[in-house]
Amino acid sequence: MKIYNKNMGENKIMKKILLTLTSALVITGLLCSCGSNKPVVEPSSDTTVSEAASEETSGSTTETTKETTTATTKEEIVYNYETEIPADYTMAFKGGESGKVEKITYFAKDYIGDGEGSEKSAYVYLPAGYDPKGQYNVIYLMHGMGGDETMWGLNLEESELKSILDNLIGNGDIDPVIVVTPDNMALGWRFDERDAFYNYGKELRNDLIPCIEKNYATYADFSDDGYDLSAAREHRAMAGFSMGGMQTVNVGIGECLDLFAWFGAFSAPGTTNDASVTAETIKNSEYTVKYFYNICGTDDTGSYYFASAAAKKLPDLCDKMIPNENFTWQEQPGGHDWPIWYVGIYNFAKIAFAK
Repeated sequence: MKIYNKNMGENKIMKKILLTLTSALVITGLLCSCGSNKPVVEPSSDTTVSEAASEETSGSTTETTKETTTATTKEEIVYNYETEIPADYTMAFKGGESGKVEKITYFAKDYIGDGEGSEKSAYVYLPAGYDPKGQYNVIYLMHGMGGDETMWGLNLEESELKSILDNLIGNGDIDPVIVVTPDNMALGWRFDERDAFYNYGKELRNDLIPCIEKNYATYADFSDDGYDLSAAREHRAMAGFSMGGMQTVNVGIGECLDLFAWFGAFSAPGTTNDASVTAETIKNSEYTVKYFYNICGTDDTGSYYFASAAAKKLPDLCDKMIPNENFTWQEQPGGHDWPIWYVGIYNFAKIAFAK
């Protein structure tokens, strides 16, 4: 794992100095089966961002200051992480072939209401040189409140997410990976949009994941007659921003630890499970969390307090979560906005599927 490393002093004096300096910094707060039919696939061609996306991201657009942040949760451990994406990683990959994006439609059931269903859409990023006979890790990337499958921008001709993925793969930072951005709102909700996020787990488990694994080259041993989804869990990751971050915690860790091993929550909001709830889920599960990565902006007045409560003290409550080994709490200047979320997916992809 290239950007996460222990920087331990080799003698007691150096360790004492390091801990003293780090403590001073900490004072300010370093602190979730498609049917038997193959989904309809078409090239991505949308050219505008949805109005919902602009509502979710109407905060600051100030670039994050370049720096390396040091954090400690237990005194023996100090770790480093990137606080800014290299500038050329946010631009079109110039080193050769780029990945491609497909729009798929698949059938999803209404698990909240009458059990009926309808077609839904998702965008699928395929890495450069994608081999239908190969095996690829998959990141399921969730959107926030008011959004849909277009919110991460894979529908756009010039997509910052696609550029980040192309560069991470093209420069050898991560293994080639498939990334899915679905409409992660469950069918059948009636009155409160949040219910659509809370109830997404069954659709994710029964409809979206089997659809992707039937039609793309993943590590899963798909069968129309049923198969063990847990067998390939270490090759699946779930992450998201805002309400999608809440889903990663509540639905991903809370309900689907048998499906995923890697989790990333970016600016998780107030409906996210408290760290004590997540700790008990992890303690009582037969499945291991390979990594749980969190990031939030310190100027995010809507989410900072809740994201902190959901994650910061988790290693103190659950001995299965160890900073720098399978856990990160990252905070830095920034609001409820894309500069934080892009840093989130950049760091998370490097953690989960490093080359």
